[in-house]
Amino acid sequence: MHEAEPLDEETGSITAPIFETSTFGFTKAEDVPLAVSGQKGYTYSRWDNPTVVRLERKLAALEGGGDAAAFSSGMAAISTSVLSFLKKGDHVLAIRDLYGGTYALLHDILPGIGIETTLAETEDFGALESGIRGNTRVVYVESPTNPTLKLVDLGKAAKLAHGRGALLLVDNTFASPINQNPMEFGADVVLHSATKYLNGHADLIAGAAVAGRATTHKIKMMRRDLGGTLDPLPAWLVLRGMKTMALRVRQQNLTAMVLAEFLSKSKKVAKVHYPGLKSHPQHALAARQMRGYGGMLSFEIQGTMKDAMRFTESLRVAILAASLGGVETLVSQPANMTHTQMTSKERAKTGIPDTLIRVSVGIEDADDLVDDFRQALAAV
Repeated sequence: MHEAEPLDEETGSITAPIFETSTFGFTKAEDVPLAVSGQKGYTYSRWDNPTVVRLERKLAALEGGGDAAAFSSGMAAISTSVLSFLKKGDHVLAIRDLYGGTYALLHDILPGIGIETTLAETEDFGALESGIRGNTRVVYVESPTNPTLKLVDLGKAAKLAHGRGALLLVDNTFASPINQNPMEFGADVVLHSATKYLNGHADLIAGAAVAGRATTHKIKMMRRDLGGTLDPLPAWLVLRGMKTMALRVRQQNLTAMVLAEFLSKSKKVAKVHYPGLKSHPQHALAARQMRGYGGMLSFEIQGTMKDAMRFTESLRVAILAASLGGVETLVSQPANMTHTQMTSKERAKTGIPDTLIRVSVGIEDADDLVDDFRQALAAV
């Protein structure tokens, strides 16, 4: 975790300085072109900043990439990365199970600017294979998916994309770099909402894209123009949060398994989605592809949407709130919070019923969480 954070040359500080500045001055005019081209020095913080660059180098090291680009949000990272490799007439192939914002980008925004999109069934790799075309330039997946915790075989997806000259983009937010590194399986770009596990404290918004040097450079050039650059202060906070990420995530892995096993035995729960359970249809793939099963799970309440709402309102330890990956356990109903961009019919087709509850497990005591969920289920 010490990667990219050397002692400060001027002061010896073991913590990276915050370079909270918009612009950088020069004493020699001949140095300006070198800074503008990114070869040496800095010009303007929308382009690059020393604090942000330290974060990018650490992210690249964690994911096994050549470089990284930090963004002002996860959706800024996703949209800028996707648009970096597309033009009018191109095609994007993606899985159907996507975060609501990503779904809106691919389903609504890209077709409006002349870019075709196809959404294939997530668990049917044959559907993904049949969806690729001669003009496919990007194959986009999440694994595990939000909020149904489905998996994609990343090695097969990379081979499929590269066979047609396309790039594989993987949203690795749910897994985190502690549990999974998609580039090991051939992914070209790994995306994160750094708001979540990378930072881990629910106090900022940020995003990141990790790739090879040339690919990252292309993304950064697009970032300059679209403007979704990360500010130095939240970059510094993500750097701080990442120092405890391994400890947090490993605890969340353990507690999520305990909670998933408890829920799977409850008569008031219709179904539990967690790749660590042997009952998960893709458990074998998860065991092969992931080092840990993650702190995210979802489950379906027996009953109606109002019953699910009653459950979330009855919790005393867990909090009803959007987002995930922090030290507090959060619950949400995707149907009325994270996936409202989809119609009810589209949600049903994706496996998101009104009774589905998504859980982001924090670092609270596992017994306390189980007791909390038990009393909330009793209220249903």
